[in-house]
Amino acid sequence: MQNRIQQCFEALRANNEKAFIAYICAGDPSLAKTVDLALALEKAGTDILELGVPFSDPLADGLVNQLAAQRALEAGATVQGVLDCVRQIRQRSQMPIVLYTYMNPIFQFGFDRFHSEACAAGVDGLLILDLPPEEDLELETGGLLHIRLIAPTTPPARIQSICARAAGFIYYVSREGVTGVQTSVVSSLGERVGQIRQHTKLPIAVGFGISNAEQAREVAQAADAIVVGSAIVQRIGESVAPDRITEFVTSLVAAVKGP
Repeated sequence: MQNRIQQCFEALRANNEKAFIAYICAGDPSLAKTVDLALALEKAGTDILELGVPFSDPLADGLVNQLAAQRALEAGATVQGVLDCVRQIRQRSQMPIVLYTYMNPIFQFGFDRFHSEACAAGVDGLLILDLPPEEDLELETGGLLHIRLIAPTTPPARIQSICARAAGFIYYVSREGVTGVQTSVVSSLGERVGQIRQHTKLPIAVGFGISNAEQAREVAQAADAIVVGSAIVQRIGESVAPDRITEFVTSLVAAVKGP
């Protein structure tokens, strides 16, 4: 049985459309407002929600996402609270949800328990930033898809190995370093995505650094999905009005799905 991620990409492919994936940190500024933000993002055209599990040492994240995690933790967010948040979203939405997380919160919660409760809550996939794919084969239980990361520095042999174990979609990190808003798209993006396509038929999502409609449109020419996180999270941190955040995301979705 397909999960929501696979169904989403199949429907988009049938309409010759690209996917827009939005990242926000669960619990920033509160878990209750995270539910509202998730539903607003879906209304703005978001296809897949990437929901960050706040962690005190997010090594792959830049300052904007680090501060979001800090705010969420200070507001009392926990792993159980994030899963409860997903349950509340599920009461009103069938949008695919991927949890963006690190190993430590899962380890503390318990591997089997985390997978079981995440699946029961309505999570569709996991993006574990610091877990090598060779180490997580036994963890793929309950129908959750483990999304694989490929970086600009990943050698061809390892790309092939990662793709062989992948499910749902491939997440290509478009540049070296941590998450954060960038002023331009790397020139090698199309070439790198083409190299990955030689080893997989899965959709390829590109993230890290996309911050405006022009960049989103450019990346959409090469990728199957575009991930925008820091640019949204920054607006949440600045207490930008929800309707302005929705307006911003709507412009990104239009760029991704437009001609």
